[in-house]
Amino acid sequence: MSRKPPFFEDVNDGDDLPNIIKGPITRTQLVKYAGASGDFNPMHHDEIFAQQGGMPSVFGHGMLSMGFLGQVVTDWAGNDPLKQLRVRFMAITWPGDVITCKGKVVRKYQEDEKNYAECELWAENQKGEKTVAGTAKVSLPSRDNQRKVSVGIRA
Repeated sequence: MSRKPPFFEDVNDGDDLPNIIKGPITRTQLVKYAGASGDFNPMHHDEIFAQQGGMPSVFGHGMLSMGFLGQVVTDWAGNDPLKQLRVRFMAITWPGDVITCKGKVVRKYQEDEKNYAECELWAENQKGEKTVAGTAKVSLPSRDNQRKVSVGIRA
């Protein structure tokens, strides 16, 4: 079920999005993500292969962390309003890590008669290290447009 987005008029620059906490990340979670995404790179599920590749252990898919940030936005505004999500990967997520995902509205604006919020997003491990950071563009309804639609339905 998609959540209703907040109204444009109720959002302010600097507003925090609700945090979500993921983890501790498990190897089972990595295998499940591999199945869901189709990314079966053995670096994410085969300990020996990962060590032969110079890593101390298997590690999380970057796109898994990106998905966590996407969830921060969709938990706040719903699925449909998310128009763009961009991230950069900054550190590896390891099994056992607890990842806290955060967001903040950095700018609300109007473009082509539509309302948007630009959000800054980031995920941190239990050491406070950023593992992924990015931005999202979210379309927000106007309270005025909602009234016009409601009045039109009643007429």
